[in-house]
Amino acid sequence: MLEAVEIAARPGYAVSVVTCADDHRGWSPPEVVEGYRMVLVRRGRFRRHARGVVADTDPAVGYVAEPGEEERFAHPAGGDVCTSVTFGQHRWHQLAGSPPARPTVYVDARLDLAHRRVVASVADPDYALAEGLVELVGLAITQAASAPVPGGRGDDGALVSRAREALAADVPAAVGLFPLAELLGVSPYRLSRAFPREVGVSLTRYRNRIRVGRALDRLEAGEEELARLAAELGFADQAHLTRTVREHTGATPAALRRLLAGERAGAAEVAGAFERRG
Repeated sequence: MLEAVEIAARPGYAVSVVTCADDHRGWSPPEVVEGYRMVLVRRGRFRRHARGVVADTDPAVGYVAEPGEEERFAHPAGGDVCTSVTFGQHRWHQLAGSPPARPTVYVDARLDLAHRRVVASVADPDYALAEGLVELVGLAITQAASAPVPGGRGDDGALVSRAREALAADVPAAVGLFPLAELLGVSPYRLSRAFPREVGVSLTRYRNRIRVGRALDRLEAGEEELARLAAELGFADQAHLTRTVREHTGATPAALRRLLAGERAGAAEVAGAFERRG
């Protein structure tokens, strides 16, 4: 079951939350893309077939689709939730300058934070949301992977896809490079070298990106105990958590908690006002 809910729309762009509850390994019927579309995942993962390439999409890797592309989807891991932002041609060229050279977008923590802020700012689509989209597209274009699409090039693509699945599932072997390589049946050297080629960043940075994303989830929900958060996410201590989060986002966990909590409260207040009017 696929459900798409449009949460904001203005001339030239629209933002939708797409929820898929499907659990199937087969490919969906072909769909033709209308307009430019950027898709960023909040939870879960799925596979996309387009341009003759199969790519795994999850919270750390999104994609940009062009008008006229034919795409199909598979959901071997179950359901997922993502944000889909569609642009008219004029608006896209205003923001991005030209059609995307590559479809794959590595979603670093700064882009993840910009994504969350766009979703939280839908109550003000003309200013806060519009400014958020400018930042979102700018970051996405600069973060487009310069290497082949993950999952799309021979054995290394399949290897990286399996490693990403293990990291996303937080399996015990994902605690380190050596146990992860052993789990995947490859040498640590090969696994370490495959990530920059396939994703555009090192395995270490990708793993920290996953942990920072989990930290943002907890901070967005109002987590108060940073020491506990650090321990549960596998950081050495609170200082290690703070350094890593600041390196990836440019802000400390405490500052991000205040920022995300304030935007969440503002969105809830606007939603409550609409309910009272109704």
